Amino acid sequence: MAAVPSPTPGLRSVRAVVLDTDGVITDSAGSHAAAWKKAFDACLSGIEGQRPFDAVDDYLRHVDGRSRRDGAAAFLASRGLDLPEGSPDDPPGTRTVWAIAARKDELFTQALRTEPVRVWPGTVRLLDALRGRRTPCAAVSASRHATELLTRAGLIDRFDVVVDGNEAGRLRLAGKPDPALFVEAARRLRTPVRDTAVVEDALAGVEAGRRGGFGLVVGVNRAGGPDSAAALRRHGADLVVSDPGELLATVRTSPGDE
Repeated sequence: MAAVPSPTPGLRSVRAVVLDTDGVITDSAGSHAAAWKKAFDACLSGIEGQRPFDAVDDYLRHVDGRSRRDGAAAFLASRGLDLPEGSPDDPPGTRTVWAIAARKDELFTQALRTEPVRVWPGTVRLLDALRGRRTPCAAVSASRHATELLTRAGLIDRFDVVVDGNEAGRLRLAGKPDPALFVEAARRLRTPVRDTAVVEDALAGVEAGRRGGFGLVVGVNRAGGPDSAAALRRHGADLVVSDPGELLATVRTSPGDE
């Protein structure tokens, strides 16, 4: 008999799976956080009494999982800063919300071109097991770079659907914690949300899965602490794991079953 990885019963109860990209599939959240820190600190350094952007706490609370514009606005609001909105055409800088968002994108793009794309091995094993069961999968992201990340990582063929920031912008989908991004992915997979699982590491993304009425919302606790796990549950996670690989169980098959 052979040992074969298979999704756990909870995941087998759904017909499709939607996974967030940064932090769940690719190990790129650190690069995003570093780019945000440089962009925000350039703004904060000129304001008396403002401490630097915290690439862990501030990132997780205000930026992670959100679109660039929404993340910039949420963090600035948390510091009581009321910058002009500006427009999506603003050049990178510090004078408007959109300028800070543009600076972050500029910095992240530079890192994307020079650094290798790292992936989470446990997630790759899960994707392979889901593909073996012919379970449709979608990758979603608020980032406009998600498709490029997945292509460079060699994972694009694991997904039936990719809904990234470019598609969100084209369709004018609301950002997380609104469930529109996930709902669009489920629609393209032709699976009702009640029969679809969401796998997310961001609080805003977990909340989006709950708001959307998805059949299973899995929170990925990359931070590893009990407080972060509790926060994921408070925002709507039905199940919390430290890595998506924990959603696999080993089953024994006879040669005739393979």
